[in-house]
Order: sequence, then C-alpha cells, then structure tokens
Amino acid sequence: MSEFEKIKKIRKLSGAGFKDCSSALNESNNDIDKAIEILRIKGISKATKKMSRVANEGLISVSGDQKKTSIIEVNCETDFVAKNEDFINFVKELSEINNELNSDLEKLKKTNMKNNKSVEENLVSMIAKIGEKITLGRSKTINHKDSKNYFYLHTIVKDNVGKLGVIVSISCEGNDDKVDTFGKQLTMHIAASNPISININDINDKIINKEEQLISEELKNSGKPDDIIKKISVGKIKKFKEDNSLLTQQWVMEPKKKVQDIIDEFKSKKILVKEFFRIKIGE
Repeated sequence: MSEFEKIKKIRKLSGAGFKDCSSALNESNNDIDKAIEILRIKGISKATKKMSRVANEGLISVSGDQKKTSIIEVNCETDFVAKNEDFINFVKELSEINNELNSDLEKLKKTNMKNNKSVEENLVSMIAKIGEKITLGRSKTINHKDSKNYFYLHTIVKDNVGKLGVIVSISCEGNDDKVDTFGKQLTMHIAASNPISININDINDKIINKEEQLISEELKNSGKPDDIIKKISVGKIKKFKEDNSLLTQQWVMEPKKKVQDIIDEFKSKKILVKEFFRIKIGE
C-alpha cells in the first residue's frame, strides 16, 4: 500500500485532515493503527483546549411519538458549524438515542452510536475535526400516562432539527381533532410567549424574590410614600406572575383571551396541561 493510500485510509477511519494524517503516519513509522492512535490522543488534547471557549450556538432536536417525546440541545460556537452536515447528522442520531434513554445524559455519553464509538468519543472526534467547542446542553423526556404530547420546532434546519423547540403534554377525555389543533397551537404559543410555569403558584420563589428586588430598586428613588410603593410593588408582582404563567398569558392566536379561556371552551373534554418544556439556542 502506497503512502497516499495509507493516508487516505487513515483519513477515512479518523475523520482527520490530510496534513494531520500525513504527520501522524510519519510519526508512527508508517503504522496505520499507531497513526490513528496518535491522532486520537492529539484530538483529545485539542478538544480539551477548546472546552474553555463559549458555545452559544447549536441545534435542538426532537424525537419520539405522542406518548413519549424527547428534546435535546447540542451547542457549538458558530452558526456556520450548526449548518455543517456532519454536525446535523450527529445531533439527529443523538436525539434518537436520547429518547431511548429518557434524557439520561450520563448514560447517553457512554452509549455507542452507529459507528460503534461512544457518544463521548464521537464528541471528541468532532471537536478535533471541526475545530470548535461542542457540548451537550439541556434535555428532557416527557412521558405521562393518559396524555398526548405535541411538539413544535422553529427555524428548522433539517427534519426534526432547529433552533427553538417546545414539547407540551395534554390530557383530555376522548380524541378530538380540535384538541389536536389546540395542542399544536399551544406549542407555538409557548415558543412565542416563553412562560416560566403552567400556573401562577408554580413559579419558583427564587424567581419571584429576584423580581421583587428589581422592582424595589426601581421604585426606591421614585419619591413616592412607602404605602404607595408597596401597592405598586404588589401590582407589578401580580402582573409579572400573570405574564409568565402559561394559563394566565394572553393567547397568541386571540390576544383578548387568556390560555385558560381557550381551555374552558372545551368544556366536555376536561383539558389539562400536564407539562411543557422549551429550549431556545442562546437563551
């Protein structure tokens, strides 16, 4: 086998560039297996250095069906890499595995992909090959008994891969095309309105406390009496809760109504929003 053919084989097996393959082959005294090992070690080293950088770009993928649906985020540094075919295919395959493993990221990293290498190994190889920091971000699997899941992807790059993703789980009595339409519309509403919780009382106390601090800072130099400031603060917190709770948000399809008003119109169906999850790249 000629040197060129050996380099070609190493490139195919490692995914590294021509120059790196040639250098590794020389370093290994023309031993293909040793050259691949050298590239792997160098790749890990390069990947480790890149992990200190910021990865605010990437893709989101959704997998599963209406009973069990999963979403996962994979981050990179630039939108250019997010459009790379290898990166897109990696995210798509990863998404399917993630659904099988119920979004257990530790198990996911150790699970083999189609090329018989673990997710972790493939991640290292891709970082070395592409030259950017790539990380696994947020993930979630939603699977409720007697519920139906709906999902929405915005800024779709390919198939079930995009930049913003939403899953929502709804239970109701009986099947109804109108309920399915509402479920799909609700995912779009969540994508646009970004609620924090389903109900007002479900908002985390830390978020409320932080908002109260910000309002207090905003009002303390207003010159208004303390009792007036307190009333204003209570009103602002009430408005904050309503604006950030799904059921009390204005319905994006008909802003004069709230989400709860739309649900109430399905009187006999007893619709209940069980859970939702939203991911947007960069947030």
